[in-house]
Amino acid sequence: MEKAGLEKVVGEIISEVRKGSDRALVELTMKFDGYKPENMRVSASEIAEAYKAVPDPLKQAIKTARTNIERFHSAQIIREEAVETTAGVTCWRKSIPIEKVGLYIPGGSAPLFSTLLMLGIPAKLAGCEQIIVCTPPGTNGKISPEILYTADLLGITDIFKVGGAQAVAALAYGTDTIPSVYKIFGPGNQYVTKAKELVQQDGIAIDMPAGPSEVLIIADSDADAETVAADLISQAEHGKDSQVILLTDSRSLAEKVKGELEKQAESLPRKDIIKGSLDHCRLVVLPSTDDCISFSNTYAPEHLIINTANASDLEEKVKNAGSVFIGKYSCESAGDYASGTNHTLPTNGFARNYSGVSVDSYMKKITFQSITAAGIKNLGPSIELMATSELLQGHKNAVSIRLKNLGND
Repeated sequence: MEKAGLEKVVGEIISEVRKGSDRALVELTMKFDGYKPENMRVSASEIAEAYKAVPDPLKQAIKTARTNIERFHSAQIIREEAVETTAGVTCWRKSIPIEKVGLYIPGGSAPLFSTLLMLGIPAKLAGCEQIIVCTPPGTNGKISPEILYTADLLGITDIFKVGGAQAVAALAYGTDTIPSVYKIFGPGNQYVTKAKELVQQDGIAIDMPAGPSEVLIIADSDADAETVAADLISQAEHGKDSQVILLTDSRSLAEKVKGELEKQAESLPRKDIIKGSLDHCRLVVLPSTDDCISFSNTYAPEHLIINTANASDLEEKVKNAGSVFIGKYSCESAGDYASGTNHTLPTNGFARNYSGVSVDSYMKKITFQSITAAGIKNLGPSIELMATSELLQGHKNAVSIRLKNLGND
């Protein structure tokens, strides 16, 4: 859909939700998901059923991922020290959790319970008071048991069966049932992405601009073509609009990878999606791996895999990327699921100026200062002079009166 058409459609959906509240959500869920929800909030009995439906080995795998993600993100919680900038003038900064956040978890072609781990864990570590989850139901009106199990494992209880642009609108403005939040996180299709952009214009914060998934691989003649092709395909299966690129200084490797892509795609269940993505895949041969890293820094990929003999040297030259995977064993799938790093990352070149989701994403930084009598005496004259130079006499007076009173004392 063209940009103008998409914005019009999504804008109308947002307007419907703002006007019609829960009634509009029910109608839109029927229209887009083929299900009429009697109760949009997930019940305790539904969560209990999910526990029975998720196999024990998968439960254990999810717990392993949770442990690693918690371990990595816990290290991001840092208490900053107070600084005495001038004798008697102390300044400090404190991280305060955003009180209410909304997590959008895709559940269309694949229920992404791993995204709930990536978004829910840092929200919990940050200390957000209210975490609202929205995820689309299937035509049977049910949420993926893996998503419900993961939510309960993280202690998230406010889960709603609504998806698409209408879910973003509900999180942004609130409905009879779904509370409004201060910041919205999570990936989605073009409708979800556009809805996040539009509500951001209305003052609702979002995690980052989003686009199709991306992987860029830098590989040399030492790389295994089968492994490189598998890494490209792992990203291609996200959607037909996924962007997968190989940069190499070896024409021989590029030819081998091309053959492996065709071979491996045929054997996978999502081969139609993979082939759709591979239609615009690029295998690029450049003179050197230094040229490859230069290209990558300009492109600013969501995921960058460096599979070369000099991977550690190239790592030092990375300037723009969402998440980097170094060496032949570091597959992007590890970051997607269980290594510990976050997989919610900037796409579409935004890695030039955005970071991936972290504990900081759920925090706001508030600065504090405390000035003693000695402090205002020390700093006051400088403030008075600067305020006078900017023709802001009121600013000067706020200092001068205090200095005068101290002199009288």
